Amino acid sequence: MAHSYLIFDFGADEEAAQQARHKLEAWKQGFRLGNKLLLKFEREESPEKSAAHDSAEPKSPAPKKKSPAHDKDEKAAPPARVRLFVRLDFSDHEKLSHQRWLDRIPTEDPFKAVDAETIRATDADFAKTAELFESLD
Repeated sequence: MAHSYLIFDFGADEEAAQQARHKLEAWKQGFRLGNKLLLKFEREESPEKSAAHDSAEPKSPAPKKKSPAHDKDEKAAPPARVRLFVRLDFSDHEKLSHQRWLDRIPTEDPFKAVDAETIRATDADFAKTAELFESLD
């Protein structure tokens, strides 16, 4: 059976994304899923944050001490957009387990509050999603 992908868009909520990662890692270890459940994050910087990085002066070799006002400006910038990609890879004789995980994951606590998308091997976007998943770290 081909892979299935679950894509969760956490927006700017990094804390919820990390809670989701912890939950998936616990399931992976507890149910001995191994490589049947893989996850990767996609983080996109906000336009304001990337513009600030582009216009920043080159750093000198000597580190400079930042003022507290400068720290507040960096914290005020909106955080990056976070998406979590989950790949389920069960063999052909595990169709029931595959379907149960596809049904279970989006209904659990950290996942049900965010936008979710399920992409199966028969979907038109499957090849593009598989390529994107492989390109993520």
